[in-house]
Amino acid sequence: MDFNPHITVATIVEDDGRFLFVEELKNGKLVLNQPAGHLDPNETLRDAAIRETLEETGWDVELTGVVGIYLYTAPSNGVTYQRVCFSAKAVKHHPERALDTGITGAPWMTRDELAGQPERWRSELVLRCVDEYLAGPIHSLDVVRD
Repeated sequence: MDFNPHITVATIVEDDGRFLFVEELKNGKLVLNQPAGHLDPNETLRDAAIRETLEETGWDVELTGVVGIYLYTAPSNGVTYQRVCFSAKAVKHHPERALDTGITGAPWMTRDELAGQPERWRSELVLRCVDEYLAGPIHSLDVVRD
């Protein structure tokens, strides 16, 4: 039996109590997620997080720390993902930039607005990562070795 976990990154971007999310079409349903995606060949985890955030939201960000590293097996397909979740601050918005295929928007929402819509979470990690960001501690970027 082959076991091939997927390495992914996600970014928690907070500005004055609001968080940047991605609204995307998944299996015919609009779901919410952090800006997130797969690590590309020859790319660092940090670079992947910055790239995915820009591609999915139109925002340049500066990474500020590491929220956590998560192992998640999707019940829908049995695929296991290792997610490295970063914290970041928004630097510059590029509203003219086309978002990735399947992305319908990049809303800013409070934690409570997100929590009130569990049927729209792409996975349970969406709220869990926000809550762990808020609870802390946020770890130094130095824990990620390239």
